[in-house]
Amino acid sequence: MIAASWREAIEELSRRKLRTLLTLLGMIFGVGAIVAMQGVGEGSRREALRLVESLGLHNLIVEAKPQDGDALKEARMRSLGLTVADARAALDVVPSAERYAAEKRIKHWAVFSGEGQAEAGVSGVSPDYFPLASLRVAAGRELTAHDDITLAAVAVLGHQAAHELFPDGKALGRLLKVNQVWLRVVGVLADRDLGQDKFEGVALDADSNRIFVPLASVRARFRFQPMEDEIDRFLLQLKSPGELTAGARVLTALLDQRHAGIDDYQVVVPQQLYQQNQKTQRIFSVVMGSIAGVSLLVGGIGIMNIMLASVLERRREIGLLRAIGARRQDIVQRFLREALVICIAGALIGMVFGAALAYAIAAFAGWQVAWAPLGVLVSVLVCVAIGLGFSIYPARQAAALDPIAAIRDE
Repeated sequence: MIAASWREAIEELSRRKLRTLLTLLGMIFGVGAIVAMQGVGEGSRREALRLVESLGLHNLIVEAKPQDGDALKEARMRSLGLTVADARAALDVVPSAERYAAEKRIKHWAVFSGEGQAEAGVSGVSPDYFPLASLRVAAGRELTAHDDITLAAVAVLGHQAAHELFPDGKALGRLLKVNQVWLRVVGVLADRDLGQDKFEGVALDADSNRIFVPLASVRARFRFQPMEDEIDRFLLQLKSPGELTAGARVLTALLDQRHAGIDDYQVVVPQQLYQQNQKTQRIFSVVMGSIAGVSLLVGGIGIMNIMLASVLERRREIGLLRAIGARRQDIVQRFLREALVICIAGALIGMVFGAALAYAIAAFAGWQVAWAPLGVLVSVLVCVAIGLGFSIYPARQAAALDPIAAIRDE
């Protein structure tokens, strides 16, 4: 009986194919816009989280500001620039600070091995740099405190740098030369292609094409300009992300004091970059949601329109049904079933259309697509509910017809 009722609803709609199709389009575009927004929005959120994790969600980052000429000479009269001592002081003073990692970039003119050469960046890093920068070694080992103490001439290569310098894939234990210094490879990093150079205006290290050397070895073995910063940046890890904002204020106050108020550094809070990105994303979602809402509203009005027209065309049918014993409730259910068929068909087609649209946008704009099944399901259910909501009035109008007047109607 139930299956027959639904089959009857489908047959009734199929008699007016063009009108039904035009009504479906409103639901398809509405659901499709919401599903596409969900896919692109979730993909963007996950991509932002991945990028900010490369900076460290628990980290505060202090970077030296580049200066030269007279500005550098004037700054050095009052400030030594960014130093390892700054990082150690921050570890002692900033509440809940756990550990730090420092980095010094090398100005190099040649990076090569016996098998190849590379345009890789070269950095001296302290032992805790790899875990703080979310870097994982795929082969060999990380740099250790013992390497730092002994001024070891060793290096860890990024995935791309290892491939360029040693195309045969056997980098461990072999030698490469950076400027005038020979280094032995002790580790190779796992491939981690971030896909972007910057996130919210902050540079992301292309670690895949970098060479990492112990910081103390770099200071001892390579040449630097007399007034250069001792380090280019340091990462300070805090125990809790909830303390990053307060920690950044304490860190800024400490460095202002140690640098005598000279503006030769900047403090970056990756967590705030992520929050800023998500704020922009929410604005995008509101705009897209509004557009999708208008489409759904149009779709709902379309359903109401087709049903009101259907009521007028089927007055005699409704009158006959009432005359042979159909209740008002039966008439309401009859029309709501037809509306539900339209809503479900529109939602299913809209989901496919929305998924295709999301991947098309991603391919064109270079964005990521990801799916949160619960969010998509809720969105589709809301769309169906809107369609049914617009169907109630025509259904009640049909049920309220006077049977005698409806039968007489020509």
